[in-house]
Amino acid sequence: MSAPVRERTEHAGHGVGRRARRAPSRVPLLVAGGLVLAVLVAVRLASPLLGPGLLPNALQDFVTLTISVIVESMPFVLLGIVLSIIVQEWLPQAFFSSWLPKRGLPRRAVISFLGMFLPVCECGNVPLARGLVLKGFTVSESMTFLLAAPILNPITIITTHQAFGWDNGILVARLIGGFVIANLIGWLFSKHPNQQSLLTSSFAAECRVDDGHAHGRGRTAKSVDLFRREMSTMMPALFIGAAIAGAIQTIVPRSVLVTLGSNPVWSVLAMMVLAFVISICSNVDAFFVLPFASTFMPGGIAAFLVFGPIIDVKMLALLRTTYTPKVLGQVTLVVALTSAAIGLVVNYVA
Repeated sequence: MSAPVRERTEHAGHGVGRRARRAPSRVPLLVAGGLVLAVLVAVRLASPLLGPGLLPNALQDFVTLTISVIVESMPFVLLGIVLSIIVQEWLPQAFFSSWLPKRGLPRRAVISFLGMFLPVCECGNVPLARGLVLKGFTVSESMTFLLAAPILNPITIITTHQAFGWDNGILVARLIGGFVIANLIGWLFSKHPNQQSLLTSSFAAECRVDDGHAHGRGRTAKSVDLFRREMSTMMPALFIGAAIAGAIQTIVPRSVLVTLGSNPVWSVLAMMVLAFVISICSNVDAFFVLPFASTFMPGGIAAFLVFGPIIDVKMLALLRTTYTPKVLGQVTLVVALTSAAIGLVVNYVA
C-alpha cells in the first residue's frame, strides 16, 4: 500500500468508531456570545428611536458593522454545519473513496472542485471541512477543499462574472488563483510527517477518541449531538471574529486605502488589507468591491477577490477552532504572497 493511501486509511480509522473522550464544552461561550449579540442588536434597534446621541458615531459604526458581519455569515455557518453532519452521519463511509483518485496530486485537484456541488461560502466551509476530516480525509486534503471551495463554486463564479464579466482578466485570475493556492497549500502540508499535529488539541482529540457508547444511538440523535457541538465551537469564533472585524473597520479610515489605489504595488497590498478587514462573504464580495474598480488597478481587485475568501479576520477566528496558530501563520504567509503575486501579474498584463 502506498504511503498516501496508507495515511488516508489510518486517518479514516481515527475518524470513525474511535471517540471515547469529548472535547471541552463551549456552551458557556456560546451563551455569552449570544447574549452579547442580543445586546448589540437591542442597542442598534433602540438607537434610531432614542435619537442620534445615544451612542458616539464610532461606537454606532462598530455595532452596525459587527452585526452585519454576523447576520451575513450565520446562515452559511449553519448550512455548513448541516452539510458537515450529512457528510459524517448520512453518507456511506466509502462515498468519497469510491470515486476520488487515489494519488495525491490528482486527488487534491478533484477535491478542489467539490465546492461546485457544495456552494457554501468560506464561513460554512470550516465546519464542512472538519466533517471531511472526520470522514477520512487527510488534513492537507481538507485544507485543499477549504481554500478552494469559497472561490470555485457556482454562486461565486456567477456573481464575479456579473460584476466584472471578462474585463481585465479579473474573473480568470480569481479562478486560477483559488485553484493554485488551494493545491499549493495542500501539497505543502501533505509533506508534513504528522498531519494530526496540524490540528488543535481539542479537534485532534475529537478525531482520535472512541465513541463506542454512541453505536446504539440512531443517526438522528447523533446528528443532533453533532449540531450542538459544532454550534458551540463555531458560533463563539464567529462572534469574536465579527467583533474584531467591526473594530478594525471603525478604526482604519477607508480613505487611507483609497489613496493607494493608483500604484501597481500599493493597490494590490491595500486591497488585500481591505479584504482582510472587511471580512465579507465570497458570494457577494464582487459586488462590494465593484465601486473600487474605478479607483484601484485590476490587480488590486483580483488580489482582493483571491485573498479575502481565504484569509480575513473572521476566517482566522473560525480556522482557529481547527488548526494551530503556527499552521494559520504559515497558511496566511503563503496565501498572502501568492495573492500578491497574482495581483501584480494582472496589473502588468491587463
